[in-house]
Amino acid sequence: MRIVFCGTPQFAVPTLKHLLAQSDFEVVGVITQPDRPRGRGQEVSFSPVKEAALAAKLPVHQPEKIRAPEVQELLRGLAPDCIVIIAYGQIIPARLLPIPKLGWINLHASLLPKYRGAAPINWAIVNGETRTGVTTMRIDAGMDTGEMLVQRGIEIDAKETAPELAARMSESGAPLMAETLRGLAAGTIAPKAQNHAEASYAPMLKKEDGRIDWKRPEIEIYNRMRGFAPWPGAYTTFRGQTCHVWGEPMSKEGGARLPSGASPGTLLSERNELFIWCGNATVLCLRLVKVEGRKPVKATDFANGARLKSGERFGDS
Repeated sequence: MRIVFCGTPQFAVPTLKHLLAQSDFEVVGVITQPDRPRGRGQEVSFSPVKEAALAAKLPVHQPEKIRAPEVQELLRGLAPDCIVIIAYGQIIPARLLPIPKLGWINLHASLLPKYRGAAPINWAIVNGETRTGVTTMRIDAGMDTGEMLVQRGIEIDAKETAPELAARMSESGAPLMAETLRGLAAGTIAPKAQNHAEASYAPMLKKEDGRIDWKRPEIEIYNRMRGFAPWPGAYTTFRGQTCHVWGEPMSKEGGARLPSGASPGTLLSERNELFIWCGNATVLCLRLVKVEGRKPVKATDFANGARLKSGERFGDS
């Protein structure tokens, strides 16, 4: 089977490597996003998919816009049986969809139709889901609305962060894609239409998503810390400075004795721990604090350095 592989981030790499290891697949080309400045130094670097493709000595194509006319000619020339697309980062124009005989086959990081969109792993954790999965689907002109092919469920650990879950899901999705392609070629997979009435959405993350509302119960705040790692993170303000924070839930009974009627966001240093009052009279135990422009420190070191005053709060400007 002649395959063009289309993808960009690390999430797509395990599938590319798995397909390369199969004798019945031939990856005839890789399409990935153009090289971009990344990191604090803004140095131009290759995408993870490009790095993997070059290591395997595959032809790499990096169109600025996949809708450009020359991309259509490129794909026709490669004559793929299918195009595998995983987290590529651009919308595929409808005129390109009929080129591969078996279609454009996507690996999506949710059990569709739940969590369509750009950030399904993050929002599944943020919303407190305990189970998610991966779905192979044939893409159409909509946003993750195409026919489903194969699904595999995955449990979400109660302390798992978005990068940790993404790593497990990408490894699980690699053999699922191979199974899907073989099933399509053999005619043993019956594509299934999605029930659009059951759809939910996972929009692209924004910086503002990470701002903590201390009126939320501690478990919701903790889920946002897990789901928004590493970006935008979970952040608040303290004495006019932005602070990224990390902690974990602690029952009121087993933790600190915060003042009766304390406002959400109130801090208390007690028994060599730093506690914060959250909504519904719940308590979060802080572990790390990173003040803007400084290195992360233990929450207790932050408290000692700040010389907390009674009644001080996170979230005050």
